[in-house]
Amino acid sequence: MNAIRENKIVIFGAGKIGRSFIGQLFSRGGFEVVFCDVFKPVIRELNNRRSYNVVIKSDTEDVINIQNVRGVYADDYETVAEEIATARIVAVSVGLHGLGDIFPALASGLQLRYDLNKQAPLDIIIAENMRDADDFFRENLRPLLPWDYPFDRLVGLVETSIGKMVPIMLKKDIESDILQVFAEPYNTLILDKKAFRNAVPDISGLAPKENMKAWVDRKLFIHNLGHAAGAYFGFIENPLNNFMFEVLAVPEVLNKTRAAMLQSADILMKKYPGEFSEEDLTGHIDDLLIRFRNKALGDTVFRVGCDLMRKLGPEDRLAGAIKAAINYNLPYEKILDALICGFHFRATDENGELYPGDVEFSKHFDMGTDHLLKEICRFDEHRERQVFEEVRQLKRVRQGAIG
Repeated sequence: MNAIRENKIVIFGAGKIGRSFIGQLFSRGGFEVVFCDVFKPVIRELNNRRSYNVVIKSDTEDVINIQNVRGVYADDYETVAEEIATARIVAVSVGLHGLGDIFPALASGLQLRYDLNKQAPLDIIIAENMRDADDFFRENLRPLLPWDYPFDRLVGLVETSIGKMVPIMLKKDIESDILQVFAEPYNTLILDKKAFRNAVPDISGLAPKENMKAWVDRKLFIHNLGHAAGAYFGFIENPLNNFMFEVLAVPEVLNKTRAAMLQSADILMKKYPGEFSEEDLTGHIDDLLIRFRNKALGDTVFRVGCDLMRKLGPEDRLAGAIKAAINYNLPYEKILDALICGFHFRATDENGELYPGDVEFSKHFDMGTDHLLKEICRFDEHRERQVFEEVRQLKRVRQGAIG
């Protein structure tokens, strides 16, 4: 087995973010990119071509050819461990449901790396949209290694804020080229500077931050909140509009979405004093609203709003922001309006199908709004009783629109 190679990254997940964002940044930064995935057709084609295209969707369409790439099958445990052991850095972009499957492979690679060189740390970029991702990885990865493995010295768990938008691709686009991926021009990866055990790679597009928790929350409570709010307001306004650029072309929807985002910005400034200014967050919001209306991206209301069990959950973009507002005694009625619209969201995919989890959500919906607030959003009807009262008021105001 070769020694550690300073220009190699192993990426768990050859999906949209893995290929269009992480793989693109590191390949263009001079790294060899090794994708590890369970989907064999993609891995097979990566090894055949050793390149793929990222199609940038904007006013003008650009195609970036990403080179110096290859793949390994995720179930080839020995090879995966060897790739990890000899890499400069690892990234993970498999989605929340796939994380449990990768920890044994990561642990095997870390142990093999330790056997090869007991002084070689490994940084793991966690390219997942989740809060406290470093704690989650530590809790799941540490028990798989020997008790005397120097985990904190040798493993850097690097949280990120993934702001790049990658739409659902139509079946015809995937069939025309299984490796191509569509994405917006935005190409900045915000990550936790303090978490690195090695030097931060000198790559264009990486933006290390000192207070990473604040930037993770900025993504959740500004970007994710605004995106979902636009989808939910837009669906109520006109369920026949399929695209985000269509719903946000309606002035009332745009204005409500922006107002909810600005209300959330006030919460962020209160939570992280000195980290963000009103000018910075307002500029960020207005830039996002331009990006959300990118017609060429073709982002759908379905993609942005679906998965209600998660997106309306207690710590997620809307309910989480409302709980923070209550904690800081700040207004939240515009965010609450978006949450209630989310309860009524029933957009479908190109085949006319609901997201599978949204079928389960609709069963909860049939039990009433109070049930949703308690069981899905986890509001306490005694401690947070004002939320229940304000929802009843909002329902009366919106009765003509949403029943």
